[in-house]
Amino acid sequence: MSVVSEFRSFIAKGNVIDLAVGIIIGGAFTGIVNSLVNDIIMPIVGAIIGGIDFSDYFIPLSSTVTAPTLAAAREQGAVFAYGSFVTVILNFLILAWIIFLMVRVVNRIRLAEEKKPVEEAPAPPPADVLLLAEIRDLLKAR
Repeated sequence: MSVVSEFRSFIAKGNVIDLAVGIIIGGAFTGIVNSLVNDIIMPIVGAIIGGIDFSDYFIPLSSTVTAPTLAAAREQGAVFAYGSFVTVILNFLILAWIIFLMVRVVNRIRLAEEKKPVEEAPAPPPADVLLLAEIRDLLKAR
């Protein structure tokens, strides 16, 4: 088997396609979660703790850094931006929670499907009934 045909058969497998779709949807979902955290959750948390914006929390690592915002401070020198890290951790926790809830729902659906009674095919008629039906069909054909 040549490398090209082996690669083609690898790509054609369903699980590779499913993985690609999952990565694409995951990338789009990351944008949604980032917006949820940055635009909705962090402002609420900031309002609860006194209007503080986590994104501008940093510790200057150089005496030349005197700026009040993270963006300006990064231009002046090295900073320890723990506010951004807190935001990323919250993004991760929210994303993990949402994925957990989705997996939980899917598992419940699967469990419900497994518990459904399986409709069995009707049992075949006994041999004597089959024989009588065959005799009947032969008599009709004459």
